[in-house]
Amino acid sequence: MTVTVLAIFETDFRPDHSLGKIMNERLRIAAADLQDIHLQPMQAIGQRSEDLVVYISYNPKYKIRWRVVNDVSEGVENFVAQACGNLGYIHWKTASINIFKGSE
Repeated sequence: MTVTVLAIFETDFRPDHSLGKIMNERLRIAAADLQDIHLQPMQAIGQRSEDLVVYISYNPKYKIRWRVVNDVSEGVENFVAQACGNLGYIHWKTASINIFKGSE
């Protein structure tokens, strides 16, 4: 299984520029750690052609939130939930998937 964790830097709020740089770097590191360390066991599961894609971002209270954005089995989603919960990340609840703001 191919595991990809993407840091989504666009948020619903606008932090101060210097704080935004620090937050983005922290999010980039968190995404790399989640992919390479915490979700590494997922790479041995399933077929090589299967994908697991996880988005992480900040909520307005500066907590890291996560969500799986593709169709995976319940066991895979539970593993991601456990790994992210152990890291203190919160589940990113939304009614729609893959909504990005274009150039407004």
